[in-house]
Amino acid sequence: MRSIRTRSVRTRGVNDKQGRPGREAGRRRWPKLRWVAAAAVGIAAAVTAAFALLGDGDDPAAPRALTSDEVDRLAITRFLNYEAGGRAVRITVPNPAGGLVVTGSIDYRTHTGYGVVRGTGRDTSSDGLIRWTATTVLVHPMTDPPAAAPASPPASGWHSRPLQTSGMTLDSALAIALRLGNDRPDNSVLLSQSGASWVGKDQVRGHRTDIMNGPEADGETGTSGTVRYWIDSGGTMHRVQAGIASESRPVVFDFDTHKYAPVKPVPGVTPAP
Repeated sequence: MRSIRTRSVRTRGVNDKQGRPGREAGRRRWPKLRWVAAAAVGIAAAVTAAFALLGDGDDPAAPRALTSDEVDRLAITRFLNYEAGGRAVRITVPNPAGGLVVTGSIDYRTHTGYGVVRGTGRDTSSDGLIRWTATTVLVHPMTDPPAAAPASPPASGWHSRPLQTSGMTLDSALAIALRLGNDRPDNSVLLSQSGASWVGKDQVRGHRTDIMNGPEADGETGTSGTVRYWIDSGGTMHRVQAGIASESRPVVFDFDTHKYAPVKPVPGVTPAP
C-alpha cells in the first residue's frame, strides 16, 4: 500500500476565540461523505442517515471544500476534548414519544459518561441517573430526578445492561458521545481528501463557529452516515449533530451548557472498558 505523508496539524488553544462573523446557515441537504481516517470509524458505527441542519438561519450556505485552516481545526477537535480531560454535555435524543435529554459530563480520558436522563412529552419511563461506557449502561430510575446528577453516585439502586450497538437510539447516542474525544489528532491529509465540506457559520451560546460536514466511515453493520460539527476558530467543538438509524431526526450534542463535573466511579461497581 502506498504510504501517505501526514501533514502537520497546527494545535490551537481551546480558548482561542478569533473568527469572523458570518451569516447563519440555513436548511440544506448535504452530501454523504467518507472519512478514511481509521480513528473515526467508531463514530459512524451508529450513524446511518443524513439529516437537515437544525437552526434558525435565514440564508442557505453553498457547501464548499474546507480550507487548510478548517481542515486542521476539524482534525484536532476530538483531540481537544481529550486534552481537556472532559466536557459537560447535553444530549438531545428524539423519539416518537417525545424524546430524552441527558445532561451530564463525559470523561474523555476514561471514556465514561455520567448524568441525569429526563423524558420529554409522554416519555418519562427512563427518568433517573445514567452512567455509561462503550460496553455497559448503568441506570438508576427516579420518579423525580434532580436537575444535575449528584457529584458522588449513589451506592445502590443501579441496574446494569449491555450498551446496544444498534436498534436503540439512546444507546447509539451515548456511544457517539464517547467517541467525540480521541487521544490524538486525526489525519488532516486524509480528512481533506474525504470530501468534508464547510456549510456555513453560526453562533452557539455566544461562540462564533464554522459548520462543517464530516466525518463519515463505514461501520460494523455496513451502514454509514454523516456528522455535522460546529467548531470555533481554535478548534473547540460546541455542537455536533448526528443521524441515527433507528430515528428519522438527528441526535444533538451541545457542549458546555452547564459546568463540567468529574465523573466518579459508582461504589461497588467495577468499571467496564
